[in-house]
Amino acid sequence: MDKGFFGGLFDVNHDGELDAFERTMDFMAFNEMMNESEDSSEDEDELLDELEMAGLDYDELSFMDENERREVLEDAGLDPDDYDF
Repeated sequence: MDKGFFGGLFDVNHDGELDAFERTMDFMAFNEMMNESEDSSEDEDELLDELEMAGLDYDELSFMDENERREVLEDAGLDPDDYDF
């Protein structure tokens, strides 16, 4: 009994087996999820690099209150809305 990456989630005809179409849907959902994960990781790396080039430390910024952090990022020429602490 083949349940795919997501169990029986894509067993649309509820026969307990995944046919070729159902396996394709299962794989496409898994592949999309993995691609989104890679994209966000690359974005995070870019943001951390920007902080480092501006002479800022992520850990120090995470301990600041929101207003202080916003001011420090703006003073460094960075958009505070790009960062999620």
